[in-house]
Amino acid sequence: MENIFLFTLFYLTSLFVLQAQDRTQDTRQKQNISALIDKYAEAREKSDTVLLKSILSNSVDQLVSSGEWRTGVASSVQGMLRSSANNSGTRTLKIERLRFINLDCAIVDCKYEIQSSNGSKRSMWSTFIVASENGIWKISAIRNMLPAGN
Repeated sequence: MENIFLFTLFYLTSLFVLQAQDRTQDTRQKQNISALIDKYAEAREKSDTVLLKSILSNSVDQLVSSGEWRTGVASSVQGMLRSSANNSGTRTLKIERLRFINLDCAIVDCKYEIQSSNGSKRSMWSTFIVASENGIWKISAIRNMLPAGN
């Protein structure tokens, strides 16, 4: 009887400890992914190719709202710089939903707005597929979409 009590107590304690670690890990991962999206917006804002290359996976691909596909780091960075020059303004990415596929991969849905100096605002959606590479979160894919009716 005493063994059953001790086993039950051990089992319940270990469940609590393991669940607490998962929540801490999940919170830390979400913060790291949020920082990654912030770095992306900063890199686009400043046309910082070094920062862009450091946060994109080597196999990154991007589908932009015009329908253009960009595959690989070089094509993606070149297209991002061209797009930033053509659509200048302050870029804001606000995470609306973050869903983990597994411990090393997540889908990040963001509202994406570009506020131009003339006061006009371009509102879109961006979905990022992010993956942890050797413990560092990187952007593996980007999908930009215009809301229906635009």
